[in-house]
Amino acid sequence: MHQPNSLDQFNFYPLLTDRQRSISMAVPVEEAIAALSTFSLEVIMKAPNQMEGRIMVCELKCGFISIVSYHIHHKYSDVHAYRLSLSEDTKALNQLNTLIQEGKEMVSVLYAYRSCVKALPQLPDSMKQSQADLYLETYQVLDLEMSRLREIQRWQASAASKLAADMQRFSRPERRINGPTVTHLWSMLKLLDVLVQLDHLKNAKASIPNDFSWYKRTFTQVSIQWQDTDSMREELDDLQIFLSTRWAILLNLHVEMFRLNNSLTNDSVEDILQVLIVYAAECLELDFALLFPERHVLLRVLPVLVVLATSSEKDSESLNKRVKMNRLIAIFKNDPVIPAFPDLHLSPAAILKELSMYFPKFSAQTRLLSLPAPHELPPREVQEYPPYILALLKSIESADIEWSKEVKGCMYDMVVEGFQLLSRWSCRIWEQCAWKFSRPCKDFVESVETTSSVSDYEKVVRFNYSGDERKALVELVSYIKSIGSMMQRCDTLVADALWETVHAEVQDFVQNTLAAMLRTTFRRKKDLCRILSDMRTLSADWMANTAKPESELHASQHGGEENKGNLFFPRAVAPTAAQVHCLQFLIYEVVSGGNMRKPGGLFGNSSSDIPANDLKQLETFFYKLSFFLHILDYSVTVATLTDLGFLWFREFYLESSRVIQFPIDCSLPWMLVDHALESQNGGLLESVLMPFDIYNDSAQHALVVLKQRFLYDEIEAEVDNCFDIFVSRLCETIFTHYKSWAASELLDPSFLFTLDNGEKFSVRPMRFTALLNMKRVKLLGRTINLRSLIAERMNKLFRDNLEFLFDRFESQDLCAIVELEKLLEILKMSHEFLSRDLTIDSFSIMLSEMMENVSLVSYSSRLASQIWTEMQSDFLPNFILCNTTQRFVRSSKVPAAPVQKPSVPYAKPNFYCGTPELNSAHQSFARLHSGFFGLPHMFSIVRLLGTRSLPWLIRALLDHISTKITTLEPMITGLQEALPKSIGLLPFDGGVTELKTEILHGIKEVGSALYWMGLLDIVLREVDTTQFMQVASWLGLIPGADGQILQSQEDGNSPVVTLFKSATAAMVSSNHVNPAPFYTMSKQAEAADLLYKANLNTGSVLEYALAFTSAALDKYCTKWSAAPKTGFIDITTSKDFYRIFSGLQIEYLEDCMQVPPNNHEMLGDSVAWGGCTIIYLLGQQLHFELFDFSYQVLNIAEVDSAATGPSNKSPHFSQGWEVLLEAMKKARRLNNHVFSMLKARCPLEDKQACAIKQSGAPLHRIKFENTVSAFETLPQKCS
Repeated sequence: MHQPNSLDQFNFYPLLTDRQRSISMAVPVEEAIAALSTFSLEVIMKAPNQMEGRIMVCELKCGFISIVSYHIHHKYSDVHAYRLSLSEDTKALNQLNTLIQEGKEMVSVLYAYRSCVKALPQLPDSMKQSQADLYLETYQVLDLEMSRLREIQRWQASAASKLAADMQRFSRPERRINGPTVTHLWSMLKLLDVLVQLDHLKNAKASIPNDFSWYKRTFTQVSIQWQDTDSMREELDDLQIFLSTRWAILLNLHVEMFRLNNSLTNDSVEDILQVLIVYAAECLELDFALLFPERHVLLRVLPVLVVLATSSEKDSESLNKRVKMNRLIAIFKNDPVIPAFPDLHLSPAAILKELSMYFPKFSAQTRLLSLPAPHELPPREVQEYPPYILALLKSIESADIEWSKEVKGCMYDMVVEGFQLLSRWSCRIWEQCAWKFSRPCKDFVESVETTSSVSDYEKVVRFNYSGDERKALVELVSYIKSIGSMMQRCDTLVADALWETVHAEVQDFVQNTLAAMLRTTFRRKKDLCRILSDMRTLSADWMANTAKPESELHASQHGGEENKGNLFFPRAVAPTAAQVHCLQFLIYEVVSGGNMRKPGGLFGNSSSDIPANDLKQLETFFYKLSFFLHILDYSVTVATLTDLGFLWFREFYLESSRVIQFPIDCSLPWMLVDHALESQNGGLLESVLMPFDIYNDSAQHALVVLKQRFLYDEIEAEVDNCFDIFVSRLCETIFTHYKSWAASELLDPSFLFTLDNGEKFSVRPMRFTALLNMKRVKLLGRTINLRSLIAERMNKLFRDNLEFLFDRFESQDLCAIVELEKLLEILKMSHEFLSRDLTIDSFSIMLSEMMENVSLVSYSSRLASQIWTEMQSDFLPNFILCNTTQRFVRSSKVPAAPVQKPSVPYAKPNFYCGTPELNSAHQSFARLHSGFFGLPHMFSIVRLLGTRSLPWLIRALLDHISTKITTLEPMITGLQEALPKSIGLLPFDGGVTELKTEILHGIKEVGSALYWMGLLDIVLREVDTTQFMQVASWLGLIPGADGQILQSQEDGNSPVVTLFKSATAAMVSSNHVNPAPFYTMSKQAEAADLLYKANLNTGSVLEYALAFTSAALDKYCTKWSAAPKTGFIDITTSKDFYRIFSGLQIEYLEDCMQVPPNNHEMLGDSVAWGGCTIIYLLGQQLHFELFDFSYQVLNIAEVDSAATGPSNKSPHFSQGWEVLLEAMKKARRLNNHVFSMLKARCPLEDKQACAIKQSGAPLHRIKFENTVSAFETLPQKCS
């Protein structure tokens, strides 16, 4: 057992890193201190790059420093401190890692390369003299790009030479036993992968040879004036050969490998190639590639390794003995398409077939790869992150306690499983994307574009993903981003737990497991005991055994005959990459003696004399060591596994399609967002923002990896456009859902009950709460308040919807007022539903804005003006009254007045009721009220206009009545002049037919207006009654004996006032509560009491209208109701209005006997209402009833019928006069009805006028001089 050295006694030991402690335990103190001088703190103190922007190195409870970048920057500088035979290998390993980093930069340069020739100007014929200058400028531009290609050419030659030399070094006889470490194998595979990617990219970039040809042409023109250009021409020729030869880099690597191979006699590079093939095949078959980037590296290099290792018959036989060819064929069949770049893929079959011309010994095997297996994404990934893991992650966010070892171990297992799931999901997306690029869609929809206009990129992306595949992709992206984000937030929370778990795993193995092996298996094997002792020496933390008091030590007891183990306390320190590298090397030394060429693979060597149990423990710990680096590199690992930026890039297809950029409909991230919006799936809509994180990943990749600003600018432009469209369409979706919900709620339940398919009118619930509460959406470095944007768009949508509804009403007649009210009610309810989750403007404010009724002094409104315009131009002239049904209907006989109306505006279904089905249902109800105007329409007008605009409309109608009476005066005067001096039974005939028609239409409009006021009076009385019933109990009002309203309390205070006064008095007496609020509420109750009582003593709108009409007729009383000169009633010479109307009525009734036209269908019952009202207000009712022509005919007919009897009536009388007499009887009944109503509502013996307050409520029986000017208290109609 190793004893602690003197360094353990110092107090600063806990401050040392585990790497430094390992040095102190492996070498003397002097050498360890000397090794410390080689360390540099500059790398640690450097600012982290953008991928590590959230990592703070100096935090005590630190996040995770990138171990990968750590060992690259430090170049395994502490390996030599462990005194292992790895100095030469470490130096070569550092060189390979440097080449890998440089190669990745070369790949980024080549992938982002775009043709410069397309942007070069073409000189017109008039400027041919400047062609030399153009050549020079072109050469200078292209020379910069060609210099990068020359740099790539030089780098690949250097990299191929160093890789070949490194492989050759392990082919020497003395190194066949002490073979490369696993870290070294991975470095060689990664460098070979970089070379393969670079070669594949060079083959795919068609713009590079095109630019080079232009460059060579301009060089030829420019170099005429130069001296000594031979070397430059040779360099150009070499570059041309490099660019034009397919797989030139791999061919050069093959030449370098076997050039060195042929120069040595007994060495063969095929051995190391076979080792690499066996290692790659074993990792792929046993799933030892822990993360998907490593798996893709193995898949890309394996076919190239096979080709390089089978360049001769002898090599093929040797490889077939080591690895059966069917085993490799099975791997290639399982992964027929390998992702190489975002929009480029590699196919093992294609590589083998293409390179078989250079390596013909393998060509016979390529026929087995003709049937690849597809890589389609299933609709839903079966394995999901276990719910208990999510709960555990969330529970530790607020934890501030010391967790037990079991909890920390569970957290470690949870993080490992999370990494595996993220890796599996991201790998599926990568492979499906590559599969889609390799299989373009052939049966795409040609509804929009023709076949010639569909680009190749549209065939592989836009038309290549079905609806189910897009849904599965959205779900998988959501899984990756949500779990990755949650794990990233838990970075600092799980840091100590992970580091302590890793420390415990390592210490348990080296202090206990290895100790047991030394006591049992390797007791008599001195060489192996030395290796195991070295493993304990370089990684054992003996200080952990005494860092805590004995009572706090955590014991770990493992195998061995005595079942004893060292006691140690896990600490938040972890092995370095160099320690992991050395431990893996030593484990292989133990298992295989360092000879990786033995049959059986890494741990499958059956000839080993190590017991199976010990071998399994060594194998388990070996692969744990590989994953430790990913666990410790937590943030970078999560960022790598959740990086989906490749889904946006399309450089290869931009070049092949010869376009600057594709439309957003072809962009896969936007396609996913669009599918989530179109699907109307509640689950997908909650994840609709996840695809936007793809833009974040692609922008990060463009800036950090590709280092190209123009790519970022293109991404930013697309994101700006897509996000604007997304917000707009999301708001449309939300608006449509809430609108449909409100329309469904307002459907008549009895209507739904009678339907067999009533469920189609129900609205499926959707969860928008999460989206509506998002205030911080991070996009391209900006934080967007999505909630504010949605609220702004919703305010605009509601206002646009109101504008559309009013525009639609303005294009229809007055009967559409019921439909307008229903649509406004639906819109108001949808606003109410949405306001529960989102803060938007008040609906009343928006409605006032759209009705142009915001000003406090504005009594009119857009709707009131439109109603009045419609009444004046269409309703009063063209609608006739049916007194029996109390409805106005459009006359089919009256020629339609030329009314200019705008066309019905078009809008989407969501501006009506949301969905077409709900629109149809509500339209069926609206059609029930579209053919007439009656009480339902009047209720709608009262509710829509309210007490603010309704008085304005009343005043406009009264002014119209006054104007019509003024217009009728000269016409009636004309008829009076046309009357004969003595009028008998027959009506006058003065040749004034047109004048009589105009008078009848004028009287009809007056009657229609007055009857309209009567309907309004009925509705207002019902509204007032409803309001009175609601407030009477609070105001203490009870009905009296003769209909009067009495006060129930003697003190005059209403119950509500008494209630608040008593409550205030109680609070004042208690002295425990501040009484000021109760005083305020008591005053408010008194104000409310006065306000409601003031609105109870209201009069009648109809009485007000009749009084106004009477005042308007007073000025024509002398002309239409002249006093008889003799003092007796003029029977035959009277020209009063009743005589005029009597003659018009008898002629009007005679025309009813004629079939076309029917005067009653042209004028309706409004003529009787207008004429009888004027007669009554002029005081001529008795005269009219005594001397009306039709009444006289009826009297004669009744006397004649009584005298002669029914049997003595002649057939001629029955046929000619029966219809006329029936019409006269009907007219007399109607006239009597009108007169009785007028007597009840406007008694002539107490002729009074009324006034209407600003609220629209008429004041009851206010006496004043009966003139038109007495009605000025009503709000004036706009001029």
